[in-house]
Amino acid sequence: VQLQASGGGLVRAGGSLRLSCAASGRSFSDYTMGWFRQTPGKEREFVAAISWTYGITSNTFYADSVKGRFTISRDSAKNVIYLQMDSLKPEDTAVYYCAAYGGTPKNIVAGAHDSWGQGTLVTVSS
Repeated sequence: VQLQASGGGLVRAGGSLRLSCAASGRSFSDYTMGWFRQTPGKEREFVAAISWTYGITSNTFYADSVKGRFTISRDSAKNVIYLQMDSLKPEDTAVYYCAAYGGTPKNIVAGAHDSWGQGTLVTVSS
């Protein structure tokens, strides 16, 4: 599956951004979809993921650092997932990547993936 992320930009602390990730190539419903982020010198870290069974959202997963501020969702008609980011903090500054994973959904939290999209830069100023 091919992934195309977009929506990054510059925002002040406390503001909001919405990232999008469009999937193509294989059935969207075959994968758990997620978001990761990376800053220079650090490993890529899990942010959020969404899985579904029979076209119905079955689980969402969030890193503790974003719970209550970020919301992952999908539009199955458009083959797009979103990451709504509210109450942004300077420490949320990173390159954000979307990922697709065809295995056991919870394993994406540990970094399991089959495909990466290109990154989109989010910068939060203080």
